[in-house]
Amino acid sequence: MTVKLGVPSKGRLMEKTFEWFAKRGVHLSRTGSDREYAGEVSGVDGVSLVLLSAGEMPRELAAGRIHLGVTGTDLVHEKLPRWEQQVEPVAEMGFGHADLILAVPQGWVDVDLTEDLDAVAAVFRARHGFRLRIATKYHRLVRDFLRDAGVADYALVDSQGATEGTVANETAEAIADITSSGETLRANHLKVLSDGLILASQATLWRSRVAEVSDADRQILRGLLERLR
Repeated sequence: MTVKLGVPSKGRLMEKTFEWFAKRGVHLSRTGSDREYAGEVSGVDGVSLVLLSAGEMPRELAAGRIHLGVTGTDLVHEKLPRWEQQVEPVAEMGFGHADLILAVPQGWVDVDLTEDLDAVAAVFRARHGFRLRIATKYHRLVRDFLRDAGVADYALVDSQGATEGTVANETAEAIADITSSGETLRANHLKVLSDGLILASQATLWRSRVAEVSDADRQILRGLLERLR
């Protein structure tokens, strides 16, 4: 067996991950064509590279099919119930920063806090006969956040496309989504609630708590983690 390291399979996130490992003497590279999900590791023995989408990484770590994996904090917290029992963070990598936030239309001048949103939600339901809709891809994180904030009279609407456009398209009244610069929110006439930061996310190296390791692999893993930390 070998220690399996999962990294994002394409794009800027893959490039930044390769750079991060290279600075620590572990060199990752793709092999074959851009359509092939194959790669190799040099600079350390006993480690194989697994190329996956960032969204697949939490599932593979939780299933124990990879020992280490790079993905965002938001994806681990959203996709893995009781994630602390399945994975542990090894290192925050300093890139891929994005915030999961709660945003409402800029025209809602009296809504600045989640408690204001709770009041508006009650009025909205009384007036329209259905609950205020919040579009998001992050149902678990948003539901937990709103419960802790005391907001109850709402409905989550699944959004797998451009979440920021759902308000303009009248399929939602508010959104909860990942943002880095906030430019797309402003372009769609949305504002973040003052206490609407749900989760600050960045690319993170995670270790699976459930992946099987032999004695030899345990030694390889220990040496690799010492170098990476």
